[in-house]
Amino acid sequence: MANLSLRKVKKVYDNTVVAVQAFDLEIADKEFIVLVGPSGCGKSTTLRMVAGLEEITDGEIYIGGRKVNTVPPKDRDIAMVFQSYALYPHMTVYDNIAYGLRLRKFPKRVIDQKVREAAEILDITELLKRKPKALSGGQRQRVAIGRAIVREPQVFLMDEPLSNLDAKLRNQMRSEIIKLRQKVNTTFIYVTHDQTEAMTLGDRIVIMKEGFVQQVGTPQEVFHHPSNLFVAGFIGTPQMNIFDAQLISEEGRYFVELGGARVELSPEKSARLRAGEVESQPVKLGLRPEHLMLTDQDNAVFAAVDVSEMMGSTVHIHVSACGRDVVIVVPLGEEEETESLPMGQPVRFIFRGSAAHVFDAETGHNLEYRRQVAEETPGTEETAAPVEPVSEEEEVPQAAEAPGLPEELQGVDPFADDE
Repeated sequence: MANLSLRKVKKVYDNTVVAVQAFDLEIADKEFIVLVGPSGCGKSTTLRMVAGLEEITDGEIYIGGRKVNTVPPKDRDIAMVFQSYALYPHMTVYDNIAYGLRLRKFPKRVIDQKVREAAEILDITELLKRKPKALSGGQRQRVAIGRAIVREPQVFLMDEPLSNLDAKLRNQMRSEIIKLRQKVNTTFIYVTHDQTEAMTLGDRIVIMKEGFVQQVGTPQEVFHHPSNLFVAGFIGTPQMNIFDAQLISEEGRYFVELGGARVELSPEKSARLRAGEVESQPVKLGLRPEHLMLTDQDNAVFAAVDVSEMMGSTVHIHVSACGRDVVIVVPLGEEEETESLPMGQPVRFIFRGSAAHVFDAETGHNLEYRRQVAEETPGTEETAAPVEPVSEEEEVPQAAEAPGLPEELQGVDPFADDE
């Protein structure tokens, strides 16, 4: 177990493409950190720099207070679980988990104890005699995690470990990882593009875009207090609705005007805007679908129904309002039923001032907070977009020093079946 420190870490490919820019993060011992963002944002590159699989262009990385910039992956005392399981098809589950310990000359008794303890934690004890081809995708991923657990590393690195699983298995494995975290007291860094995984797993979430960190915070912080438009739109399902609106400041009180509706912001939000000396101005108004309410009152936004989707406990109503597509989530009671609203039916909706998020119309920054978010790289649109390294499916067979993988397999393809 160890704390982890990334200080101004940067990665540039071919002296032109910036994959990670000035990444700063302090990770406490036993903390579960999730790196999340769209493809190409630099999250996997960051993880691989921590693992030692990517060379750092600039900056410093410390694990347990030790600078590891030039330390080989096998000497960093970390374990990595890849998106691809990288199991050896000719070995049993027991042997796959035990292989790394055997390479390190652990006594047989210790190996057996560690393997069985890991199998019990992951609920795969009855699978120890099977080979990978007889396992489901979720079971194979548990074996890959077990191989990392037995090493008792200072830091666990997980690079999209659930991406190859179907939706049902992903939900199940998310629960298993939460249980694992409670049983294995170590530091976790978890990479995903799935914001649901990020929200359910992380103590803190690092949201990235085009190599820049957009916001770091707890799941509650990034959901309720997004730092900019990108975070607001990325976190939350369905996605936050964004409108062109007007912010009005009157004698220390703040209002937003949208499509015929005038709503006063909550005292807490008004206080933050006053502290930032925010004046009346056009803004981007963010409203989450679940915070919009259908109403018959006059002080409301007029809309026309496009389509309604029955989702079980909720109905997602897609409407046209203020020149854009809007989603309204309507909850249903246990015995409540609803009929689909016909296309074109006029409706009106309203929102509470406590649920409104106001963003600068030009920069996209949340006007409630003075804290500045890193600007995008100048000239990004004219240069090649940041790219992720080659996928693990192509790199793992050649990564003899990849954490969590056996160390004596230089040039050996772990996916090749020798049968």
